Amino acid sequence: MQPQQPYQAPAPPSPPGSPAASGRSRGPLVIALLVGLVVGGAAVGAAWALTGDTSGTSGTGGSARDDARGACDALAGVDESKFSAKGRAGELAMYRFAGAFDLAAAAAAGDSSYEPLAKAVSRASNRHRQVFEVDAEVRKELAKARGICADL
Repeated sequence: MQPQQPYQAPAPPSPPGSPAASGRSRGPLVIALLVGLVVGGAAVGAAWALTGDTSGTSGTGGSARDDARGACDALAGVDESKFSAKGRAGELAMYRFAGAFDLAAAAAAGDSSYEPLAKAVSRASNRHRQVFEVDAEVRKELAKARGICADL
């Protein structure tokens, strides 16, 4: 005869909404978060690469004017017809657009006189994220931003 095994109580039920209760893991959420961080970091790196230090100084701070110039330089390199292109051409266009967005926002944060530039780029970006294409409104806002850049 075999010795009797000790009694083991069943595991308590998982609280509602927990990954174990829903049968879903947090893996996809973590992956999406990591992808977002990588893309955001790449956009910041692209902005730094595009703007570079052309002033001949190596200070750690820049002026709002430098940020606005950087935004305009990035915007000048944006070919919105390539936003939906596959591969490097599409990525480059979107990274430059993201760089222009970030630098225009930084310029406006440093000096309110750059708010029209930041708002035009922001409206173009927001509209593009809504419709996933370059429509007339996106083109209009990009033209407005480029016009502001021409006056800087």
